[in-house]
Amino acid sequence: MASSTATPLEERINTALDRIRPAIAADGGDVWLIRVEKHTAYVQMLGACGGCAAAHLTLKNGIEAVIREDVPEITAVEAL
Repeated sequence: MASSTATPLEERINTALDRIRPAIAADGGDVWLIRVEKHTAYVQMLGACGGCAAAHLTLKNGIEAVIREDVPEITAVEAL
């Protein structure tokens, strides 16, 4: 969720997340950007994604791929 105090980088990451949210929501989950440190985005996977055995694959093959495509200065995405 974008906040009114989000930096331009955070806004771009949230826009990228908005592209993948429909697919995640279809499986009963969601993902939120928690913070950005250096070149890493830290996200929280919620709902069904929070405890799913395939969450790591969703994170790396879906969420990270979309963020890195849209925001190339981000080099990694990690779940909290």
